Amino acid sequence: MSAPLLVLEDIRKTYATGGGVAVEVLRGVSLTVEAGEFVAIVGSSGSGKSTLMNILGGLDRPTSGSYRVNGRDVSELEGDERAALRRDGFGFVFQHYHLIPGTSAQENVEMPGRYAGLPAAVRESRAAALLGRLGLGERRHHRPNQLSGGQQQRVSIARALMNGAPVILADEPTGALDSASGAEVVALLRELAAEGRTIVLITHDRKVAEAADRVVEMRDGRIVADTGSRSSASAPAPAAASVERHSPASVRTSAGEAFAAALRSLGANGFRTALTLLGIVIGVASVIALLAIGEGAKRAVMARVGALGVNLVYVLAGSGDPRLPTTPLTEADGEAILRLPNVESVMPYLDMPVMVRYGNIDHRTSGLATSASLPLTHRWPVALGSFFTTADERAGAAVAVLGHNVAKRLFPNGESPLGRHVQVNNIPFQVTGVMGQKGDLTGSQDTDDWVFVPLSTGVQRLVGKPDLQLILVSVHNVGRIAETRDAVKALMTKRHGQEDFQIRDVTARIRTATETQDTMTLLLGSAAVVTLLVGGIGVMNIMLVSVTERTREIGIRMAAGARAADIERQFLMEAALVAGLGGLVGVALGLASGALVGLFVMPVLFTATAIAGAVTSAVVTGLVFGLIPARRAASLDPVAALSSE
Repeated sequence: MSAPLLVLEDIRKTYATGGGVAVEVLRGVSLTVEAGEFVAIVGSSGSGKSTLMNILGGLDRPTSGSYRVNGRDVSELEGDERAALRRDGFGFVFQHYHLIPGTSAQENVEMPGRYAGLPAAVRESRAAALLGRLGLGERRHHRPNQLSGGQQQRVSIARALMNGAPVILADEPTGALDSASGAEVVALLRELAAEGRTIVLITHDRKVAEAADRVVEMRDGRIVADTGSRSSASAPAPAAASVERHSPASVRTSAGEAFAAALRSLGANGFRTALTLLGIVIGVASVIALLAIGEGAKRAVMARVGALGVNLVYVLAGSGDPRLPTTPLTEADGEAILRLPNVESVMPYLDMPVMVRYGNIDHRTSGLATSASLPLTHRWPVALGSFFTTADERAGAAVAVLGHNVAKRLFPNGESPLGRHVQVNNIPFQVTGVMGQKGDLTGSQDTDDWVFVPLSTGVQRLVGKPDLQLILVSVHNVGRIAETRDAVKALMTKRHGQEDFQIRDVTARIRTATETQDTMTLLLGSAAVVTLLVGGIGVMNIMLVSVTERTREIGIRMAAGARAADIERQFLMEAALVAGLGGLVGVALGLASGALVGLFVMPVLFTATAIAGAVTSAVVTGLVFGLIPARRAASLDPVAALSSE
């Protein structure tokens, strides 16, 4: 003879009340149920019959005693193993149906198959067939609130049959139905018993219990009567499981299905979801907009500094110490520097205030006596005409090149200055060219407001002495600029016999500007991240509320075989979905607000890295702050969750 299907020996269950008083609900219950039996457990309210059903279905644990299913001790099962027992061994039919609102009858029936790892097509086909068999084929896409009580109970029976469980546990399945609907449900249970399925019916109604082949009566937590098992000769063969069992690895719900379930859940509470999104939207928009502003400011500063020439080394006259004697810089110093390795060009620099006149227009500005190498050294093209030549330098020619603004000031009517003679400190100079627009590079002097003349001409006619204020050196290889700077320093020290000069390059200025802008960007980004964290806290709070509101749904899913990991994944997916949607909306808002700032206030620079990082941070924030609510949901006790209001 085969072993009994369900065996309970001396089962006791004690609950601790809030006042610390222990209440014993089951007092030494022993019961054996053979495969294929239809057993009704009757008793008044408080007799312990529902507690017994919860223990039979693996929803609850006894305080003491032994419970075996197919010879296996259920007390040895933990976590996922108990979930597998509920998923594959039992189908639950509850008094109040326990259908998940917001989902269709078809989706409710499919749920146990999802946790069993059934492919979507198999689930859909089997659920449709079960609903059709129970007369709900045309109602399978209706939601619970669109079905009558009897129809909802038939949906719950179809759900109990989804995984082909050999045992159906029905807890007061007719208690919430009218007499006609209740009779239909009882007839359906008899039909399932006739097919060889094991039915355990919990009821307080003796007329309903009469439909069973065996009646067990409970009172005050004890079995007080048992009509006994029917003869094995008349018993139908136990129903074989009709659903293929899947390996534990296939039990996990797919990410796509978890995403769809999360989307349905969030859609059912649209207003609350929108409020949850708001914090993430503001956080992501702040990250994108503030980083764009920071990057724009950094780019603008770097452009200004870079326009000075990243390949330039400055040799300035004077050591900066008034106690040391100073040897003036000379053109010969520049010629010596030009012979050093990696030096591309050398530009002497001697400026002076000048008054420029053309016709009856006077303009006070700065004159710069330099060499023909200025366009190369400064990477500064001539916009009109040409720069003076080396021959002009050697000849001391009275030629001049006008800065962009000087040309506009002296020739306001669009007249070409080329070939015209202008007075520079009352000395006539012929204009050979006009420089391209360069802008205010130094922050204090507009380089477009200069007049350029050959060094020899400036020394002879405008200044009277050859002492240079600056020698500007451009290098071929910027990567070797430090090496070249050291070589220039050594050469000048040797020529002057002392270090009565200063040497600088743009790299230090660039490094300082970069560090300053990086600090500003970090501060802006930190402020934005704080906003994002506040949004994450909002996600956590809303998800905690959601767990509280959906406690019964969690219990239903656990009764259908969901593991703790499945519940946790469900809520984590919802948190990630909220954060992800908020991130996308935040990107749009951040781009729009940043564009407005760039249009009316200051330059901004959007980067793909910042946008991707903001969205990723939003999703990660959702996952991190959704972890506590998800774990709280996964740790709920199935019985307590099912009984919540």
